[in-house]
Amino acid sequence: MFLRPHTRTKNGTVYEYWTLEESVRTKDGPRQRTVATLGKLPGLNEEARVGWEHIRDVLDGRLNQGDLLREQPEPPVWARVDTARARVERLRHFGEVYLGLALWRRLKLGAFFDEAMVEGREAISWGTMACILVLARFCAPSSELQIAEFWYAKTALDDLLGVAPEQVNEDRLYRALDALLPHKEDLFRHFQRVYGELFGTTFDLLLYDITSTYFEGKMEGNPQAQRGYSRDGRPDCVQVCIALVVTPEGLPLAYEVFDGNRTDVTTVDEIVALMRDKYGHERRTWVMDRGMVSEDNLELLRENGAQYLVGTPKSLLKNYERHLLEENWETVEPGVEVKLCPAPDGGRETFVLCRSAGRIEKERAMREKQRERLQTALDKLKTHIDAPRRALRSRSQAERRVGRLFQKYPRAARLFQVNIGSTDDAHHKSRQRLTITISQREENREWAELSDGCYLLRTNLTGQDAATLWKTYIGLTQIEDSFRISKHDLGLRPIYHHKEDRTQAHILVCFLALVMWRTLQQWMNGCGLGDAPRKLLEQMAEVRSLDIVLPAATGTPIRLRTVSRPETHLAILLQKLGLPLPNKPKSI
Repeated sequence: MFLRPHTRTKNGTVYEYWTLEESVRTKDGPRQRTVATLGKLPGLNEEARVGWEHIRDVLDGRLNQGDLLREQPEPPVWARVDTARARVERLRHFGEVYLGLALWRRLKLGAFFDEAMVEGREAISWGTMACILVLARFCAPSSELQIAEFWYAKTALDDLLGVAPEQVNEDRLYRALDALLPHKEDLFRHFQRVYGELFGTTFDLLLYDITSTYFEGKMEGNPQAQRGYSRDGRPDCVQVCIALVVTPEGLPLAYEVFDGNRTDVTTVDEIVALMRDKYGHERRTWVMDRGMVSEDNLELLRENGAQYLVGTPKSLLKNYERHLLEENWETVEPGVEVKLCPAPDGGRETFVLCRSAGRIEKERAMREKQRERLQTALDKLKTHIDAPRRALRSRSQAERRVGRLFQKYPRAARLFQVNIGSTDDAHHKSRQRLTITISQREENREWAELSDGCYLLRTNLTGQDAATLWKTYIGLTQIEDSFRISKHDLGLRPIYHHKEDRTQAHILVCFLALVMWRTLQQWMNGCGLGDAPRKLLEQMAEVRSLDIVLPAATGTPIRLRTVSRPETHLAILLQKLGLPLPNKPKSI
């Protein structure tokens, strides 16, 4: 890497600045790429100047833009330097950890751990180590070994937190996991208070769903690691199930870890009790998908004075065939129609019939694809049975083959009727020959086409129209999005920890990182910047801290630690967020 001087003239004024360049290999040969721009650029003269000494105030939100703009400029310090020998050292990731630390303090997690974790003989407080674990999960998900040996030393966290890289090792990070886990329940209560202060969040409507995450290894030391239904498509691995409760805005409230072979419907009573203990007994509305629904669970919610809005098994649609044929649908958004229907037994519940044009096309395409493949497989089986020299002699064997085909193509299985019989063999009268007849079940095909794209909701809420109920239920997509963020962006899966407590602590760290992610999303929404934290993090990753070494005429080199200037669009985003970067070099 090397520094390159530049000059630019605007409105008769000559501006000087430097760029940090690096040589890269391309298919067209060596090329030079600009890593960072240093110095003063025209058009940004009005930008506030923030020094490294003000970092804590900026992250805590105590330094506002007005105070910065009133700051008097410092007198220039002149020195003679040899520009031919100027160099750059200690290039570090700054932007993403700076943003993550701002979110950590915005959520008052530093204050929480200072109060919750009693200070002992440790050289570095466990709250600080917990911060490092969560920031690493938020910025660059990796193992504790990767954090200690590679990631931490390449960031500016030693400047921001005051913890030297040699003090961050694998053992200390593992002990931090052990120290963090006992505060899980207190963190849930802490977030309840912080959400109310930051976003005015209420907790009268809760969304609940379950996912699973798998392990690499047998995990014989973790009794919760069991084989079960895998949402990750890894039935070959043991797993645990994670139940998550969020607000309609997508803010995570609490979670619970269940055995990997636990079915969704058996978890509701524990989660309802958990939320009742944390947030009181006031009336609350639960939104859950059909995997959680059973009559016992609904009765439990009614006994607790709770209201519910849940999905139902598709088999219940048969009770509303007449309503599907009627035309009095209400359009809630392009391609989605709903209508209110009474309970089939005349009870107090209300049912909401929903129909989605997008789902109609998707379900029909999936069913038709399976139908064609099942038809081909059945024809092949019939040819095999009818062949004189390749005839199957065992009826049970043929029935098992049909059963496997129906299991492989479940959407199309109900469209076919397959009968396996036997008859006398014309060539060997002492033997029985198998026969197979394949027919289409037209009544099932007609019902499948009628019910395509339709689903049914069930609720004991009163006084609300179908559109409002549907929009409330669709809020479950917030949980699905949280699961995607946790698994893909925050590296929740796979889990490599072998001990049960370490697994629980790993999931807690991922939960805290998810809270930061969702908080950033709400922060951006409040500033009119959309809801794409992923894009902002990618842009912040381009901001680096670096040391500029200038050989001086006095013989002692001048070392300045500074932060690269962000691109104009990123500078505007940070200004709207009220998060200025330190742009005054620090002499070191």
